[in-house]
Amino acid sequence: MLTGKQLILATKAYAKETKWKSWYYTLSTAAILMGLFAGIAFLPFLLLRIPCSIMAGLVIVRMFVIYHDFQHHTILYQSKAANLLFSAFGIFILAPASIWKRSHDYHHAHNSKLFTASIGSFPIMTQQKFMESTPAERRAYLAARHPVTILFGYISMFMVGMSVKSFMSSPSRHMDSLLALVLHFTAGALLYIYMGWLSLLLIMIVPFFIACAIGAYLFYAQHNFPGVTFRDKEGWCHDNAAMASSSYMLMSPFWNWVTGNIGYHHIHHLNARIPFYRLPEAMAGIPELQKAKTTSLSPKAIIACLRLKIWNPEINKMITVQEGKNLRYALQPANRSQVPAA
Repeated sequence: MLTGKQLILATKAYAKETKWKSWYYTLSTAAILMGLFAGIAFLPFLLLRIPCSIMAGLVIVRMFVIYHDFQHHTILYQSKAANLLFSAFGIFILAPASIWKRSHDYHHAHNSKLFTASIGSFPIMTQQKFMESTPAERRAYLAARHPVTILFGYISMFMVGMSVKSFMSSPSRHMDSLLALVLHFTAGALLYIYMGWLSLLLIMIVPFFIACAIGAYLFYAQHNFPGVTFRDKEGWCHDNAAMASSSYMLMSPFWNWVTGNIGYHHIHHLNARIPFYRLPEAMAGIPELQKAKTTSLSPKAIIACLRLKIWNPEINKMITVQEGKNLRYALQPANRSQVPAA
């Protein structure tokens, strides 16, 4: 059984890109995306334009995962052409490189740490902290994790969270965030003026809404799923954060293509230098990686993930708000005999 440093070292054999594959997947995905946008704009029938709009949203997700790998220096590192392409894509998707890389690198360094894990991810409160918070603080916390907030990730996570907040916090460091917002709203206005509201809807709103909703949910469910664990700084270690606090999301071949294999998230957190197209290979080659905690995109699994709200360190699990209330009631002196078993 490989554990700890041995397990991490075992993944290094897969942390090598094949450059032609990196370019092939990058350029073919970009070409498909451009073709779909051309179809939305120029196909003569609405029944053809609508599927192109939906598919464009899905392909944006794939392109984002490839962009994400580039920002990890996993693929096409030091390529000026790739840097130009992906810098433009980051602005296009409202996740400019300056804020995305910094927040995401922080997330990798602090994944599953209580009180610091929420930077670059969704906030986590312990049951005690939640109960001690003011009503306004509780509402803000629950709103950040609410399914509607995730569904509207286009506005909540990408437009406001990535672009507006980063620029407001440090204009000099995040001028690309301002550029992303200006170009995004300018493009929307031009689409409306010259092509009408239907083209604005199909070319911009639908694809971005779909892509950002899927992206926001993946960010959430990869670290908020039944069985996830969190640790204080003192009890944290990298390999456990990857294997116990990052999910393996079971997907069909179609969804693995759309999401660029990001469902193999435990492996990605174990070694972020493994290219997305080699993650299944690493899974197959290292038996220990096959023992990951799983979730899926089934309605039942999605509901189970979305119901989780607060961390209870006493029973070592994420629970719903109602479960937190029940446990608090059971731990009152008159009710200690009713404490449920962990």
